[in-house]
Amino acid sequence: MADKVFITCAVTGSAPMPHHPNFPFRPDHVAAEALAAAEAGAAIIHLHVRDRDTGVPSQALDDYREVVGLIRAKNDAVILNVTTGPGCTWMQSEEDPAVAGPGTLMFTAERRLEHILDLKPDMCTLDICTMQLWGGVAINLDPMITKMGHMIQDAGVMPEIECFEAGDFVFADDLMAKGALPKNAPFSFVLGTKYGLPATTEAMTYCKNQIPRGARWTGFGVSRHSFPMAAQAVLLGGNVRVGFEDTIYLRRGQIANDNASLVHWGVDLVERLGGEIASVEETRELLGLAH
Repeated sequence: MADKVFITCAVTGSAPMPHHPNFPFRPDHVAAEALAAAEAGAAIIHLHVRDRDTGVPSQALDDYREVVGLIRAKNDAVILNVTTGPGCTWMQSEEDPAVAGPGTLMFTAERRLEHILDLKPDMCTLDICTMQLWGGVAINLDPMITKMGHMIQDAGVMPEIECFEAGDFVFADDLMAKGALPKNAPFSFVLGTKYGLPATTEAMTYCKNQIPRGARWTGFGVSRHSFPMAAQAVLLGGNVRVGFEDTIYLRRGQIANDNASLVHWGVDLVERLGGEIASVEETRELLGLAH
């Protein structure tokens, strides 16, 4: 178990919105949920944005600017970890398998990083998987990720390496070897997607054993696996992620009122297992981020 455990709260995500009366999608609501999660004990806020009227995932720079601005106006200390995931989804056409079908969203590196280069948050996620995901295929090939990795570092932003399947760790090693990712980049293990790493003790142990010695990491499970995998991460020396992006439930049949409720449960889980919650400043120190 790590001496200090930091908590990340992923407040809204980009999946179809669940049936929840308080699910945040308007910019002011996403910001309010982020601020409350930080107050509850989350040192890192993971951000996506959505259309303020429909709630569908947004890639609009103005939406990112608004959410980040609202958070920073009231809390300039919490670590912001902004997504770069949108723009790597390919759907196959039913008429011609060589042609992209409806729902395809493929961006250039510059478009995927537009908001990162503009806002320069503390961190950003970097998905490096190529696999069946989100009903299509997530495509993150070497040339694209190499270019994005260099651009992120040139902007002074710390990438968090998102690993969905076993081969991602080999890819991460190669990216680090050629300088496309910094040697001290933290990892995030995404467990429980349908065709990715399973949400099991064995899978999380495997992930931990693949990353560089001393690397910081967070392990989390999606849906019903959220808190079981949070506990497993703590016991294996990692860090915790909770939030409505991953689940709206505290336990089977019990819906969380808001993101802060999930953070409170995360704090309680860490402390009951004998860990201590890292403050924002302690988390910055652990990750090598500027204060």
